[in-house]
Amino acid sequence: MALSFAMWADDPRMTLPFRWNLVTPDRLGSLLDGDCRPDLWFAAELADCSARVLARSGGGALHFVGRSMDSMYDLLTGVLAEDPRLIRLPFSRSSEGWVPCDEWRDEARVILTRCGVTPFRLARTGDPVSFVDIVSTGRTFESLYSLLRDWVEEQREPWDVVRRKIRFIGVVARGKTSPKTRRWQQHAGWTADLPSGAVSNVSMDPSVYSYLAERQEKLTASFGPSLREEVGIRRDSRVRYALAEAVALVAHGRRPETLATLIRNLSTQKPYPKKWLATLNHA
Repeated sequence: MALSFAMWADDPRMTLPFRWNLVTPDRLGSLLDGDCRPDLWFAAELADCSARVLARSGGGALHFVGRSMDSMYDLLTGVLAEDPRLIRLPFSRSSEGWVPCDEWRDEARVILTRCGVTPFRLARTGDPVSFVDIVSTGRTFESLYSLLRDWVEEQREPWDVVRRKIRFIGVVARGKTSPKTRRWQQHAGWTADLPSGAVSNVSMDPSVYSYLAERQEKLTASFGPSLREEVGIRRDSRVRYALAEAVALVAHGRRPETLATLIRNLSTQKPYPKKWLATLNHA
């Protein structure tokens, strides 16, 4: 029997995965190996991609879905310190053959609520709320969309208002541009329910895309509805490297030249992203 949403909200089994606050790395103690020097070969491409993601967000909250975009989150938190608009959303699908059930929906709603996403808030926010993820087929985005659509209607919030507040930004591998290029959103029927521009793509160098999506060691285990294992602190050697890399990305974000690059790249985007530019110019 599925637990109700109210029961999940207070259930200790729904602890979200722990991740260090990397803006204050001095608290990491011996976990940081002084001999580890991560190779940030992808940092320049990541900064360029980050500027285009910011531009498509409309100045509102950015929820980095799952773990694939952890590096973008780390770099931007270095630039913007602890800006409350930068939020990690630990939401991954359990499998390709997954089928939603009542318990899954209850757990998913708790995760979203703890990350500040509810029908009530979405209906009343002034700025758009964006979900950012590396995308191949768009199934995770479809899960989020379906979850939000049903939840909004159940809570009797105005879907026509909420649908204009949410955006899905997919990071995709850069390829040749032609009329025959296959784009995931063109084959996802749910995207037609959202306004023009609510679903967009940002391209990334294929080697960086592959690294972040498939080969990069992550600080936390995969987590989401029905995926609640290993939420505690992991300390093995691979995680230590991932931690050192993440800390280095935050430090890279703090560099004046990284800020200058973001401002320069962001200022070329259309429509003109004045809210993020104003924030960056005062960083």
